[in-house]
Amino acid sequence: MGLLSRKATCNTHGQDSSYFLGWQEYEKNPYNEVNNPNGIIQMGLAENQLCLDLLEPWLMKNPDALGLKRDGISIFKELALFQDYNGFPAFKRALVDFMGEIRGNKVSFDPNHVVLTAGATSANETLMFCLADQGDAFLLPTPYYPGFDRDLRWRTGVEIVPIHCTSSNGFKVTLPAIEQAYRQAQKRKLRVKGVLITNPSNPLGTTMARDELDLLINFIEDRQIHLISDEIYSGTVFTSPSFVSVMEVLKDRNLDQTQVWERVHIVYSLSKDLGLPGFRVGAIYSNDPVVVSAATKMSSFGLVSSQTQYLLSAMLLDKKFTKEYMAENHKRLQKQQKDLVSGLEKAGIRCLDSNAGLFCWVDMRHLLKSNTFEAEMELWQKIVYHVKINISPGSSCHCIEPGWFRVCFANMSESTLKLAIQRLKSFVSSIGMKSQSHQELKSLRRKARNNWVFRLSLQSFYDREQDTTTKVSFSYRPHFMSLSNIAATLDAAA
Repeated sequence: MGLLSRKATCNTHGQDSSYFLGWQEYEKNPYNEVNNPNGIIQMGLAENQLCLDLLEPWLMKNPDALGLKRDGISIFKELALFQDYNGFPAFKRALVDFMGEIRGNKVSFDPNHVVLTAGATSANETLMFCLADQGDAFLLPTPYYPGFDRDLRWRTGVEIVPIHCTSSNGFKVTLPAIEQAYRQAQKRKLRVKGVLITNPSNPLGTTMARDELDLLINFIEDRQIHLISDEIYSGTVFTSPSFVSVMEVLKDRNLDQTQVWERVHIVYSLSKDLGLPGFRVGAIYSNDPVVVSAATKMSSFGLVSSQTQYLLSAMLLDKKFTKEYMAENHKRLQKQQKDLVSGLEKAGIRCLDSNAGLFCWVDMRHLLKSNTFEAEMELWQKIVYHVKINISPGSSCHCIEPGWFRVCFANMSESTLKLAIQRLKSFVSSIGMKSQSHQELKSLRRKARNNWVFRLSLQSFYDREQDTTTKVSFSYRPHFMSLSNIAATLDAAA
């Protein structure tokens, strides 16, 4: 082991988190409707599979994009040879146009400010390398995506300080919570370099209100630090309130061309909105030319392939297709989310009100044996190993309230979702039956004890009537009734 680096042997990756452990258990015994109907259903993966059937027909209708041709002529050699770090100009233009459309064209993006990365994971880590040094800190509202412990910390050495949000206000960010986190970082002698948010939130499935964004902008402006807005779920907002990008708020406040304008950065990806995580397409958008330059150099460690850029350029430039796709995507997400929420409600489980994302933030606090994270892990293990469903416990998302879980719904068919809900309903019913049986047992014991005391009292009264010299001592002695009252009581009981 001495021949390896500390990075290779350290345990800060987060792979031992219950978030990743649940995946491992699923992979050992994955559910399949035909081949393994009793396997584990994966509800711990935020993947959008609801509209893949719309993408494949587009590919069939556009063989040039898939076949590496332009106007019917092969461009294989052009795509196979080396590309520079900046990426294809056509793809970057198509990407920023798509980002603008998702935001209702209330804000536009300059393709020269885009850095392409191999997914949002790479984008977030690259920004950490650009904005902070080892030992510096970023503040993150909780609950937050468990993968951030890996993406932001593992290789960079940057510390995460949580901004603790609670269910009392729907886990919204507040100024006292931000200031408390900032003070906590100072106590740890950490230099705070910025705040990172996900909007829409992962794992809450909610969009940030404009007043929350105003609050964050004011805070970073006052402290002269950065703000990263991870907006990879911006195209998944399926009902009101609508999505508001931090860039829109900056423009509305006339903060463009100011110092705060250059300290706000956006992370985006096509993994969630188009359901293409395997294509590894992410992006950093920054108004700071130094950040763009540095991130572009770093992107050499995680480029997007030429073939992928060429294919997606054609797809994103098909405005009719992307518009129809996004509309249908919203419709299907809304239905799947509604089915999950209503199904869980019938099982006595409620969810946080949500309007976006590929998951629900589910309240199972009433199913805990105690208000502890140990009880949360015990419940999670039962759900994984006995109910055969993998979900993510709130503790893996750094939630400070035991009993919340992230449950994904977009990576499965309607029939699989129904089965998962039925399994959870049966599990909750079994808990209720066990609880009821326990209460009934306690009631029977109490009745038996009372009956014993009554009989003992009756015998004592009889002994006293027969022999007044008899002295019986009881630790518990109820009021004695006359023989006539006793007889009447027995008759009534009979």
